[in-house]
Amino acid sequence: MTDTRSYVPALGRPELTGLYDTVIALMTRERVWRAALLALVDPRPGETILDVGCGTGAFAVMLKRACPTARVIGVDPDPDILRRAAAKAVAAGVEIEWRQAMGDRLAAVAAPGSLDKVVSSLVLHQCPMPMKSAILRAAHGALKPGGQLLIADYGLQRTALMRLLFRQVQMVDGFEYTTPNACGVLLPLMAEAGFAPVEERRVIPTLTGSFSLYAARRPLALGPQ
Repeated sequence: MTDTRSYVPALGRPELTGLYDTVIALMTRERVWRAALLALVDPRPGETILDVGCGTGAFAVMLKRACPTARVIGVDPDPDILRRAAAKAVAAGVEIEWRQAMGDRLAAVAAPGSLDKVVSSLVLHQCPMPMKSAILRAAHGALKPGGQLLIADYGLQRTALMRLLFRQVQMVDGFEYTTPNACGVLLPLMAEAGFAPVEERRVIPTLTGSFSLYAARRPLALGPQ
């Protein structure tokens, strides 16, 4: 059954999707944070890595290029953006599995407890609070015990300048969805979803506010008592 729920498209409006890559490159220091996220993910041979809200596929392609023998799955609810992602992968000469699904429906894409790593970039700030929590719970359920969640997104805006710059994002994606991120909600939400430990590994200032890189782990299953 097709999931017909609404979602916030890239750049907030469907007609702007074609500009997404250009805007992200110009306004977010994309090369810096994507390289930092790639180092944090550290893809290894044989791993299965799922990119939630993969967008135009830029990071999924980076993952596959960095480790050709890793299995990379890109998930996004937007069929138009998935077509763009598939074309980007073909141009890069890499094979990635593309799946259309909402981020809280990962069980329809990957068996529970089957993934080594789940990554997400520039997704959660666009989601209402219940969806933020649902995506994190879905990631937790899809990961193997000991598996990792790695996120790059707008996090706590610590200074007046960063808060001012982040207003640009809020005017596009909506204050209701973005304000919790700016107030630092992601770390406690990851903990509530069952991840431990949860860490903010790096903060990167950009022209649209500060990016945070987060790392979390699904705890190892406890043995018989």
